[in-house]
This record gives sequence, C-alpha cells and structure tokens, in this order.
Amino acid sequence: MRIFVNLMFIMLFATVIACTGKTTQAPGTAASGSAQSGKVKLYSATTKGYIMSDKVVKSPGEWRTLLTPEQYHVSREQGTEQAFTGDTWNNHEVGIYQCVCCGNDLYRSEHKYESGTGWPSFWQPIAPENITTRADNSLFSRRTEVLCSRCDAHLGHVFDDGPKPTGLRYCMNSAAMKFVKTP
Repeated sequence: MRIFVNLMFIMLFATVIACTGKTTQAPGTAASGSAQSGKVKLYSATTKGYIMSDKVVKSPGEWRTLLTPEQYHVSREQGTEQAFTGDTWNNHEVGIYQCVCCGNDLYRSEHKYESGTGWPSFWQPIAPENITTRADNSLFSRRTEVLCSRCDAHLGHVFDDGPKPTGLRYCMNSAAMKFVKTP
C-alpha cells in the first residue's frame, strides 16, 4: 500500500510540474520577459493605419520602476487580478484600451461587452497584429494566453464562448491595460 501511495504522489507531482511549467510559444513569438528585439507592424488608432514600431524590451527592474506592483504581477508575471475589482471591467465610456506597459492600442470600446465574468471582455482586438497568442497549459487547463505584440505583456486569455460575429471572448485584466477616452 505504501508503494502505491508513493507512486500516486510521484505521478501527481509530475502532473503538477508538467501543467505549471513554462508555456509553449507560437513560432516567431517571444516569451514574456525575454522579448526579441526588432520591428513589429501594429495598427494605430491615432493614425488610423498601420505603423512599424520597435519592440519594447526592458529588464524586470526597469518594468518594476514603471509599473505598480499589481500591474507588474499581471503583465510581467502572468498574474490575474481578482474579478470585479479592476478599473475597467465595468467601464462604458468610448475610447481605446492600450497596453499599460508600452501604450500599444489593443481594443476599442465598441468591441467590449458584458460577459459577466468580472473582467473586461472584448469580441475582437483592434487589429490581429496588435496581440499575440500562445498556448497556456498552466493551472490544470488548456487556455490561450493573449500578449501585447509590442512588449510581450500578459494581457489575459481568449476563449471560444463569446458573442457573434467572432464567437470569441478576449478576457483581459484591467491591470494590464489603460483606458484612453476618445471624442
């Protein structure tokens, strides 16, 4: 019996390690915290068109001086804020949601909807190029992580239970975004 219990413990430990290990990344993307330098094509709401921008690469120390502890935990350490507590989960103003780390335009307010989850939810990004996705197999589940294409900040996750026309729910953390009102 003791051998069986030990074997079960080893199997459980191996499963935990496998499920909470580093996420895999899609080809051509960089892992958060180790952004690849270079240029990235992004849509700009200000210019109403595409621009080329440098990737934003900073050390953990530099990010810590620029961000609040919660912003750092969410965007640089793949954390999640508590539901119904973020600054923008219940925001209904017209504007653009930008990356809190680098200012990249991420979502338009007209693509936001009430998902009932307690986090800001959108049915599409401002442009596909402005975000990056990768597999996230942590917390004993298979999810798709959403990152900022410019600085690799963790924004949240995307699920396939959203409204039409895309059927997607981009479930974002308020702490990873700042809201800019537009007239």
